Amino acid sequence: MYIVTGGAGFIGSAMVWKLNQMGIDDILVVDNLAESDKWKNLVNLRYEDYIHKNQFYKLILEGEDPFETEAVIHMGACSSTTELDADYLMENNYRYTQMLCRFCLNHKARFITASSAATYGDGKLGFSDDHKGAEKLKPMNMYGYSKQLFDLWALRAGIMDSLVSLKFFNVFGPNEYHKGDMKSVICKAFKQIGETGEMKLFRSHREDYKDGGQKRDFVYIKDCVDVMGWFLENPDKGGIYNIGTGQAREWNDLARSVFAAMGKEPDISYIDMPESIRDKYQYFTQAEMKKLHDAGYNKPFMTLEDATKDYVQNYLAQDDPYLKSR
Repeated sequence: MYIVTGGAGFIGSAMVWKLNQMGIDDILVVDNLAESDKWKNLVNLRYEDYIHKNQFYKLILEGEDPFETEAVIHMGACSSTTELDADYLMENNYRYTQMLCRFCLNHKARFITASSAATYGDGKLGFSDDHKGAEKLKPMNMYGYSKQLFDLWALRAGIMDSLVSLKFFNVFGPNEYHKGDMKSVICKAFKQIGETGEMKLFRSHREDYKDGGQKRDFVYIKDCVDVMGWFLENPDKGGIYNIGTGQAREWNDLARSVFAAMGKEPDISYIDMPESIRDKYQYFTQAEMKKLHDAGYNKPFMTLEDATKDYVQNYLAQDDPYLKSR
């Protein structure tokens, strides 16, 4: 059985889709659907069973493996960078990841977990996924810190090479529709442009960046799950790895790509960044990708323009905008 935690969420459901493309249907989806619309992400996918995360925790705590687990792809976590409940993040993002990791090691199952580019903080120390620099990183929010803590724990325990911890940069793509304010700017922009004809971006509050000139490493969800699929097929590879394109692009570039995909002329305006996030805002992120390439992964990542076109035209503009199993 392949277990995908957060399997109805954005990256999790996309990974179920990827497993289906790989011919794998023996999948246990772990999540907390509650009253959200996440269930819609599962409708077009093939999987064996679903279990609520609390029930799954209880089974794991018993120490046995009733699932005959081949791999756990752990995408289940609170991904809100503005979450202020530190105790909740400690338990949900850090302690629970530890528990799942031990479970996989004890039962010789593959363990792939989601870290985050938020661990790099303001970027002054660079964006290298070399293990030697992990201790020096200083995340700027509690979410990033909760991810950093697991990486440090695994490194200090000497087990990091036996698992995979993936530092996702700015991921976008289908199946993120349920995420509210945490949806990608592309997803929000499609609706905004459709309703008003224009797109709003944050002004820069630093002299070295023009308005909309802040840069991020935008990476398409299909590329992310391709990497995870590769790690499943190469169980000898382990460690911390960045997942990005390796090329920082301006928010202005992203905006223009959405307008182009919608067949419209760009109309971009700028608004002040909320004071609550100004001191924690990342003006530049760019994944160093040499480590992943050196490990043997050589599939090119989609350009921002090509990925945006696929997302807008084949998903956002469709009546059924979800990933579909073949």
